[in-house]
Amino acid sequence: MEKEISFKDLNLIPHLEKALTKLKYTIPTPIQSKSIPSLLLGKDLIGIAQTGTGKTAAFVLPILQRMEEKYPRLVKVLVLAPTRELAAQIGESFSQYGEFLKFKNTVIFGGVGQSRQVNALTKGVDIVVATPGRLLDLMNQRKLSLKNIEFFVLDEADRMLDMGFIHDIKKIIAKLPHKKQSLFFSATMSPEINKLAKTMLNNPVHVEVTPSATTVERIQQQVYFVDATSKNNLLLRLLQHEHLTSILIFTRTKHKANKVAVFLNKNKITTGVIHGNKSQNARTKALAEFKSGSIKVLVATDIAARGIDVDNISHVINYELPNESESYVHRIGRTARAGTDGTAFSFCAAEERNYLRDIEKLIKQKIQVMDHELHSEKAKNATGAAAKPAPKGNRRSPRGSKSKKNFSKKDPSSDNKKSFSKKTNNSGKDKFKRSFRRN
Repeated sequence: MEKEISFKDLNLIPHLEKALTKLKYTIPTPIQSKSIPSLLLGKDLIGIAQTGTGKTAAFVLPILQRMEEKYPRLVKVLVLAPTRELAAQIGESFSQYGEFLKFKNTVIFGGVGQSRQVNALTKGVDIVVATPGRLLDLMNQRKLSLKNIEFFVLDEADRMLDMGFIHDIKKIIAKLPHKKQSLFFSATMSPEINKLAKTMLNNPVHVEVTPSATTVERIQQQVYFVDATSKNNLLLRLLQHEHLTSILIFTRTKHKANKVAVFLNKNKITTGVIHGNKSQNARTKALAEFKSGSIKVLVATDIAARGIDVDNISHVINYELPNESESYVHRIGRTARAGTDGTAFSFCAAEERNYLRDIEKLIKQKIQVMDHELHSEKAKNATGAAAKPAPKGNRRSPRGSKSKKNFSKKDPSSDNKKSFSKKTNNSGKDKFKRSFRRN
């Protein structure tokens, strides 16, 4: 039987061991024990790991150990993350693990004024954690230079590509010095991800702690077949159970996230909501209240949920199934963290039936079907055109109107970005895309 590895076996410096002891961390996760030795040797790395596996510490600890104190301070470390919440979480990790070292870090993201971020850069920092949009803004303003970067980390690469950041990432990589240690993390490994990795890594070590896009074993997964019009009633009934103590609900769109949160609050279930249209202060407040337990439920979209690092989420509820199967893995990975068990409920209406089939194909298992009072045989047995959303051009309003414009305004499940583009000209589309790309 293999001996269990502790952090003391990884040859970390005393300052880092002291921080780990203070945080009561003694045993590294698989991604940490497999990555840290190679990273301490200065090797490039590509890591395939789900959320909740401890991958942040897997790169933060060796980077802190390999860094050298130099004055005046120059930005030597750049970590790119897809969302504000994840960037803030990584920045917090650098502060926690580096508590007994003298390095300074700052986090850069959009949605807030830049003056505080610029002030931090002017005073001097060693480490920058950033989302791509705001980083490029500050680079274009000559507030930040990447010429002294020694360590570069691209985190959540799959989500970066999903969000359309590929061109921003390429612009940033082009400004980095040739000589550096590069780290690349992703939950999945598609051909497009592999192509990007090859452009930025030099003979990398490959670490994969679980097969690509497999679900966390400790999560109990259940599906509820239900008509779309009955989802609110089903949600209300489930939330009345006492063992649902801390619940993260996912929707596909910002509009639906708002509607679900309003519905629950009207029914006296304290609920917060986070998505890309919320201000950073509102998102931070909602997440803090969810972490503290002052609100029981948090409703989120896939993009905003990256970076939600809460250990005691008892249940994840997919109010709407994702149209990208890999997102299902990311969603349910928010529960069963830190060695705990978790449960994931998924609501499946008829038009989502093919999404469920794709998810089960990806995770290579059938999800347990739950019997309930609002069960829909129509949803369960849907096939063909009935098992997927109608093409937007062919959709009808509830009253049979042929007006696409009328439907675009009223349809609560239509994609925000596409609905917007129907009501504007090309310049409006471009403006919307720019605002989205700036995080």
